[in-house]
Amino acid sequence: MTTPARENAAPVRVAVGGAAGHDPYDVLIGRQLLGDLPALIGPRARRVAVLHPEALSATGEVLRDDLAAQGYEAIAVQVPNAEEAKTAEVAAYCWKALGQTGFTRTDVVVGVGGGATTDLAGFVAATWLRGVRWIAVPTTVLGMVDAAVGGKTGINTAEGKNLVGAFHPPAGVLCDLAALDSLPVNDYVSGLAEVIKAGFIADPEILRLIESDPEAARRPDGPFTAELIERAVRVKAEVVSDDLRETGRREILNYGHTLAHAIEKNERYRWRHGAAVAVGMVFAAELGRIAGRLDDATADRHRAVLASVGLPVTYRGDQWPKLLETMRIDKKTRGDLLRFIVLEGLARPGVLEGPDPAMLLAAHAEIAA
Repeated sequence: MTTPARENAAPVRVAVGGAAGHDPYDVLIGRQLLGDLPALIGPRARRVAVLHPEALSATGEVLRDDLAAQGYEAIAVQVPNAEEAKTAEVAAYCWKALGQTGFTRTDVVVGVGGGATTDLAGFVAATWLRGVRWIAVPTTVLGMVDAAVGGKTGINTAEGKNLVGAFHPPAGVLCDLAALDSLPVNDYVSGLAEVIKAGFIADPEILRLIESDPEAARRPDGPFTAELIERAVRVKAEVVSDDLRETGRREILNYGHTLAHAIEKNERYRWRHGAAVAVGMVFAAELGRIAGRLDDATADRHRAVLASVGLPVTYRGDQWPKLLETMRIDKKTRGDLLRFIVLEGLARPGVLEGPDPAMLLAAHAEIAA
């Protein structure tokens, strides 16, 4: 691994290899990166649609104006904030905007915002004319280290999260760290759950950095913000370069997510994704311990690291029947068999398929509030 970027260093490019017939692309990490956007869009595009949430309406308009000044026919498409944007109705609204603008296969969609916005933008791009290019400009930690990298796009349904979607990698990702400076602390901390996940499944140095100063890790102006984000991006880039369509190794990125998605649905998506993933990782750690795969010290370390930055590690105990029912239709389930990613040691993820219901209940008891 190369030396991680620091806040004042030159931008870093993390390459994501092409897979399954898709072109490779770069994730650019640094500050003041929006000037790189026209180069990613390229000369063939005539029209650009900037999808942005209501909370970033000013940013969306500025980007549209900048692109218009570069000679593009640019429109700004405002969508709801957070998970409320990930619906079939909002996707249809975006398709209508593209149709009315005359979008062709050489034109480009730009998604500016958190993970929900980039998920939606990628899905809209994947489905318009069976696939147009898109660029992710994530503005949250979660968006930078998770949603914008890897090509998974999707929307939610009443039955669950991300059950409708497509694999459609972006043409590029711009992680402008300056966007994190004004991020509310709860949103910033929520994104740390995915960073910590990368530490447990692949890069323990992430955990060491956070444990060295948890309070600094909670701040975008902390001394190792850039390093944490770059390390997490590199973990995901390496995995998805080998396995775009989640037929093998990519499953490890779902660590903590089986229960997390059930919690999010149960809370009607009012919980932040990272908060649910934090609880999901503690559950997975307990499941690994009960299954005899994970040592006590590493299992206990989950709760300690997550709690140290202010992430939740428990959930309502009376909700287990609902959570179990939702997990049975999770994308990771195979037939009637539930599948969980568990650790067999630090940075040694594996699959636990069809665990005994008593084991699941026992693991849940350890996270019950």
